[in-house]
Amino acid sequence: MGHQGTRHERRISSVFLGIFAVMAVTGWAVWTGYSTSAGLAVFLFVTSAWIVSLCLHEYAHARTALHGGDLTVGAKGYLTLNPLKYTHALLSIVLPVIFVILGGIGLPGGAVFIERDRIRGRWKHSLISAAGPLTNVAFAVVCTAPFWLDALDGVPLAFRYALGFLAMLQVTAAILNFLPVPGLDGYGVIEPWLSYRVRREMEPLAPFGLIAVFALLWIPAVNAVFFDVVDGVLSALGVSDLETYCGRDLYRFWQEGAGVCEVPQDQGMSGRPAENPVAEGVTAS
Repeated sequence: MGHQGTRHERRISSVFLGIFAVMAVTGWAVWTGYSTSAGLAVFLFVTSAWIVSLCLHEYAHARTALHGGDLTVGAKGYLTLNPLKYTHALLSIVLPVIFVILGGIGLPGGAVFIERDRIRGRWKHSLISAAGPLTNVAFAVVCTAPFWLDALDGVPLAFRYALGFLAMLQVTAAILNFLPVPGLDGYGVIEPWLSYRVRREMEPLAPFGLIAVFALLWIPAVNAVFFDVVDGVLSALGVSDLETYCGRDLYRFWQEGAGVCEVPQDQGMSGRPAENPVAEGVTAS
């Protein structure tokens, strides 16, 4: 009986499978040019892929916690990949999607409730916190694989741009998540190693950590430094500024484009991006 319940608790939810299906279908539409609007197809593909990555991020926290000793994560539905089971669906799904639409930045989620008192060992606590952003790192590596493997021949421009933008979201999410700020996963990694006094002093700051980070990102100088780091990581993975810019330009199909990211009607043509006429604009404006 218990075994069957455990199996049920780990069954992938139909909600997640539906989101994954949207990602697959719209990814196919971007690749083939089947959609009448390349921008709309890119928007649906990137948004659904972003939600899939958020679900995997939370699943990684929960799965690591399960192996660390918190057996309650199954009963809470965290192992089903169902985003509606999160403690704060608003923080984990809705707000990250809104931030992508408004600013093209990967907002860290983080709303699975881990019963930390069930887990013994500082390394286990650190690993549980690190598991989420490491999922974003893995997602970024997968998205950029065609770039750093030099395997872009035959990849349609729209799909190439979409992958570049999606990779940028994953990189921004990973960097922000790993910041050692109370309330973010990076602080969760180091927290077990801090003194009891420091942890008590930092605890009240946790609800405001993410707000403080995004307030700082609105400062132009901080924003510029942050995106210089993001661009440096993407460049190391073979993705150019133009490709992330054009991915974001296509994604925001409701806005007037800059005119440098036109995608040929024949999406089957791999094409090559034009020489970079725009190096600016890839910011969280």
